[in-house]
Amino acid sequence: MEFFHSVTLDKEKCKGCINCIKRCPTEAIRVRNKKAFIIPERCIDCGECIRVCPHHAKKATCDPLDVISQYEYAIALPAPALYGQFNNMDDIDILLRALIDFGFNEVYEVAKAAELVSAATRKMMREGNLKRPVISSACPAVTRLIRVRFPNLIEHVLPLNAPVELAARLSKEAAHKKTGIPMERIGAIFISPCAAKVTASKMPLGTEKSEVSAVVSINDIYPRLLSLMHLPDSEQDSLVQSGKIGVAWGTSSGEAAGLLNDSYLAADGIENVIRVLDDLEDERLNNLEFIELNACSGGCVGGVLTVENPYIAKAKLKRIVKYMPVSMNHIDHVPKEAVWDSNLEYAPVLTLDTDMHKALEKMSELEAIEADLPGLDCGSCGAPSCRALAEDVVRGAASPDDCIFKYKESIESLIRDIHRIEASIPPPFRTGEDEDASQ
Repeated sequence: MEFFHSVTLDKEKCKGCINCIKRCPTEAIRVRNKKAFIIPERCIDCGECIRVCPHHAKKATCDPLDVISQYEYAIALPAPALYGQFNNMDDIDILLRALIDFGFNEVYEVAKAAELVSAATRKMMREGNLKRPVISSACPAVTRLIRVRFPNLIEHVLPLNAPVELAARLSKEAAHKKTGIPMERIGAIFISPCAAKVTASKMPLGTEKSEVSAVVSINDIYPRLLSLMHLPDSEQDSLVQSGKIGVAWGTSSGEAAGLLNDSYLAADGIENVIRVLDDLEDERLNNLEFIELNACSGGCVGGVLTVENPYIAKAKLKRIVKYMPVSMNHIDHVPKEAVWDSNLEYAPVLTLDTDMHKALEKMSELEAIEADLPGLDCGSCGAPSCRALAEDVVRGAASPDDCIFKYKESIESLIRDIHRIEASIPPPFRTGEDEDASQ
């Protein structure tokens, strides 16, 4: 199976340190021959390796800004996190008009679609046909994490498209009706705060095909927008079509608060997300109605493609929404564009073998190898833990001697064997002539 990943590795910059392997939530990175490599089927594009790499060897691949020229009609889909990147901006309309001046024909706020998703979620939860607690499907890195590491929780995942996907679908349909331009010549271009959303547009979950035409990064477009931002003409109609609920999706707990229900939990940061999922799998959180999880610290404002400190960006968003209406978008029914058209399925990339009998045999072998390792999880072998090294050995991708301590034991044992052999060899026979010669 082919995989697309926004997170990529620049081997020229990689120094073979082990910062990335210790942070990867799915153990998708190894270091071999002094270079890191990413196991594609395990990567969830959370961007943690990008954050911790001191040599900038990990990066996120996005579309270039001139991608808008490829479409006859280009629609900007700004993420709510974009609003928190600018200083002293109290009116979102300033930013939206800057996007028009940049070259987009139209702006459709992802925050608007977020309010529609919030309304759809409230309606579906009232109807009682969702398994509690419901887990948000908005963060693609978390959704991919669940299908890889927590398959028992798949039935809890909210079967609704993320706001950006809904925004792309609704905006392209509306533009087609308004202009008559064929759908394939209309580009819905997302301005993304994170790498996972880039991957979601190329290899979506919950839908066969994404309507997001391209994804550009916030950090690429940010400096270009600064020079275009100015106070809007008072006679112009405002382009803002979202309220507090939609804009708040840019930060942790924003989505959950939009459900107008206090029985929720919101966690951000991949380690905290894993901790919550572990507790949910152990049935410790069954009293909750909704769980919002964001792989990035602070929520989407903490994405690796942003420019502002996530906590400062969060404070900026709080100031921006202060005088906004609660919501500008409501629904009578759940729009068909918002609902998944394919099921979320378990991705068994962590299993040892598809044959259960062989898998059990390999598991026994793995545990035996792990028991013989020092258990320090130092990462010197290029694997994130002793158990990961044992798994690599079972899969035929490593040797126990990759462990520096096992290698040292092997060398010491070899030296002892050499000394023992030397001690068992009788001294060479020496004749009288040899003795005279030595004198």
